[in-house]
Amino acid sequence: MSESQLVDLVCADNVAHITINRPEFRNALSFPTLLCLRELLSEVANNKNVWAVTLTGAGDKAFCAGADLKERRSMSEEQVVEFVKNIRATMDDIANLPQPSIAILNGHAFGGGCEMALACDLRIMATDALIGLTETSLAIIPGAGGCVRLPRLIGAAKAKEMILLSKKMSAGDALSCGLVNQIADKSELAKSSNALLEQLMANGPLALRAAKAAIDFSGDLAMSDALQKEAECYARIIPTSDRLEALAAFAEKRNPEFKGE
Repeated sequence: MSESQLVDLVCADNVAHITINRPEFRNALSFPTLLCLRELLSEVANNKNVWAVTLTGAGDKAFCAGADLKERRSMSEEQVVEFVKNIRATMDDIANLPQPSIAILNGHAFGGGCEMALACDLRIMATDALIGLTETSLAIIPGAGGCVRLPRLIGAAKAKEMILLSKKMSAGDALSCGLVNQIADKSELAKSSNALLEQLMANGPLALRAAKAAIDFSGDLAMSDALQKEAECYARIIPTSDRLEALAAFAEKRNPEFKGE
């Protein structure tokens, strides 16, 4: 498989659909896969016609099994350092997308696969899938954001339980603790994912970007600074034609037709 086929990108109806395309390896993240994914993420981030992003894995067995351990065994310590640097940067690229993102967990998500899901804004998971940061069982730790993003999402105590015990969590438990937003039977996952995406896309695309920025960039700030950040994000929306269209649609009792302008 050529490097260009390792990750698929399909843009349709203002949505970028990204698929890790290594089903025979449970969509494990090889070094070439990371580089391809980062290139496509950069393309998506700079595309003003993309209003939302979905991320999933090919096949029906795994969303992503994490790092390609077969490849890892052949690496020198220097190469491992470079790999970890790139997988961490890849997750940051996902988290820093200006558009809201949805991880569609069509199968198991372990290690880097879980970290990839954590980097997305919303997560929907198949009911028969498992998720976990299992790196300590391999004598390493989550190194692509898992030790940081997971406790911020579900709390330190539950995150330590998952990471220190190398625990794999069921979809039901992941929903209960807030790790994922929705779960669905695998046969209904596509339908449920599309419904979630439709709810997202019904809102103003520039407002979605601004709201995401206000949330993401204010988390570590003092209250006054966080409120100032929110005000700055709000100010970006005031001069947009989408805002005026929403007001007109409300007055005319019709659905708005947003243009991302």
